[in-house]
Amino acid sequence: MTAPSTRPHHAIWPKRLPRQLVLPETSLWFNLEVSARRYPHKTAYLFLGRALSFADLQAEAEALAGWLQAHGISKGDRVAVFMQNCPQFVIAVHAVLRADAVVVPVNPMNKADEFGHYISDPGTRIVLTTADLAGIVAEANAALPAAQQLQHIVATRFTDRMPAELHPDEQPQPAILQWLLADPPLPAGATPVTRWADALAAGHRPGPHTALPDDLALLPYTSGTTGLPKGCMHTHRTLMHNVMCGGIWGFSTPETVGLGVVPMFHITGFVYGCLASVAGANTTVILPRWDRELVGRLISRHRVTHWTCIPTMIIDLFGSPNYASFDLSSLKYLSGGGAAMPQAVAERLQREFNITFAEGYGLTETAAPTHANLPERAKLQCLGIPVIGTDSRIIDPDTLKELPVGETGEIVSHGPQVFKGYWGHPEATRAAFIEIDGKRFFRTGDLGRMDEEGYFFITDRLKRMINASGYKIWPSEVELLLFKCPAVQEACVIATRDAYRGESAKAVIVLRDEARGKTSAEDIIAWAREHMAAYKVPRSVEFVDALPKSGSGKVMWRLLQEKEQAG
Repeated sequence: MTAPSTRPHHAIWPKRLPRQLVLPETSLWFNLEVSARRYPHKTAYLFLGRALSFADLQAEAEALAGWLQAHGISKGDRVAVFMQNCPQFVIAVHAVLRADAVVVPVNPMNKADEFGHYISDPGTRIVLTTADLAGIVAEANAALPAAQQLQHIVATRFTDRMPAELHPDEQPQPAILQWLLADPPLPAGATPVTRWADALAAGHRPGPHTALPDDLALLPYTSGTTGLPKGCMHTHRTLMHNVMCGGIWGFSTPETVGLGVVPMFHITGFVYGCLASVAGANTTVILPRWDRELVGRLISRHRVTHWTCIPTMIIDLFGSPNYASFDLSSLKYLSGGGAAMPQAVAERLQREFNITFAEGYGLTETAAPTHANLPERAKLQCLGIPVIGTDSRIIDPDTLKELPVGETGEIVSHGPQVFKGYWGHPEATRAAFIEIDGKRFFRTGDLGRMDEEGYFFITDRLKRMINASGYKIWPSEVELLLFKCPAVQEACVIATRDAYRGESAKAVIVLRDEARGKTSAEDIIAWAREHMAAYKVPRSVEFVDALPKSGSGKVMWRLLQEKEQAG
């Protein structure tokens, strides 16, 4: 096999890029300190027309860090951030880091039945959230044993960081605006709830910052083939690599204006929209939810240069009836992943803007990218080449031997951005890694191949995972939730084709005897909407008398999946 020092992509490696990075021996918090000292009055984030400067970002994060420490948070404690994209998300993350604690980002689409796991599993002490989600937190917390419950909830309103009046170009859709302006009452109960503004105004100052590069910084959750989601342990150092690498790879400077629409709870949005933009002193225009008309106006108004996105976002933007009125000429660099970019759309980007969409590939376990296309030498519908400092191989998943160029096998990766393991799951951690040439490689569970130039292409997945417009749906998690439905005896969740999302979840269900003839597919879907995040909700339901099972009693989900694909 090819030796690590002469991997195929080294032959086309650009002279502008180093092969390795010398990373700062500092914490992620220090990146904000540096940017705030260098550019105190520069806009760090724009939210519906209101600016947040780097100096104010630092000041508010320090005030919140002081409040956290005054309420019992100490080094290594876990604090959940549960909100849609807004400046408060970034402030909350940096406050937790300033307090030497660990950020647990949680998808704001989660319901109470799901959220309890993000309290009990990591031992979360405090949740920083928005007023519209505080009730979900309180409900989830009340259902837990007293020993596992939260100590406190802090709730912000979107209006805490919105302008008093919106410019017409900053106006979201009416339904989104109504949601942003709402001020629902905070939940009453045993768990104390503090208003965000009151926490900042309390006047607490944090103690000395002591976090070191190898201290735990982030615990984002991902799921595997079995059980509930597992926390991926990332340190300041593992995150720092992609924070620094992204800016070099994508031609980012302090003059960069980014569009922060990829959800920040997701590893890609977190690394690029919350950390890298601060380290690079970029200006980021934040959107709380996808709104193609608003996106078009904001790119035009604020001269956005860089946009990390999901291909379906570009497809939707091109489909706007107002597309011709948008001035998108400022865009210089488009990148992203989560789904393959259709060739016709990629060609339109080339034709109209002379931009090649630079697809990338990574996982929560790898702090986003292990692979990316070179902006100056991108290939369509391709994962790209291993990024700076990263060694990736294609191996036989059974023999674990490296395979030649062109053959399909499992993608494995070694690099400074790879996580340290799964929180509280040492066996799963051991199973996730193998050793090759004396180095520890992470097994992605994705099948792919490599071409002669070292570009990687994905072909299939070993893991059970459904990719709906970049949202990862883990069938085992949806099944566990469906088992709570009073009408469901057994459930198996598989992928079904979706013309817009790529894939969606389909539930194959055996009903309880008493529910047969009385329960419709619509009833199951309606129940699911109340008990799980919207993107996980099965888009279709099939009732069967029995699920196929192996001799050991395991549900043979592959048979159902193959039948669905054949159909």
